[in-house]
Amino acid sequence: MELLTLEHFAGCVNETFTAALNDMDVEFVLVEARPLETRAQNPMRAPFSLLFRNTSPILFPQQIYAMRHPRVGEAGIFLVPIAQERAGFLYQAVFN
Repeated sequence: MELLTLEHFAGCVNETFTAALNDMDVEFVLVEARPLETRAQNPMRAPFSLLFRNTSPILFPQQIYAMRHPRVGEAGIFLVPIAQERAGFLYQAVFN
């Protein structure tokens, strides 16, 4: 599998990713894809952060989710819940 980079996700902001969870599909909307600073010399990839929103009233636990998107494909992404807002919960994935 190819190493995922910010470029894979940058054009997918405001698009839906689907995650398989307990025999059902759960939708997460990518609301932000941004680069992160690094001090490492010649990293394997430039670090970046993704922010997803899920509108379910249920808080999903931090774990690796098998996420699917038509252009990105399927990838295991470790999501961490970071905030609750009126529209649902926000989840962050950090790639470094």
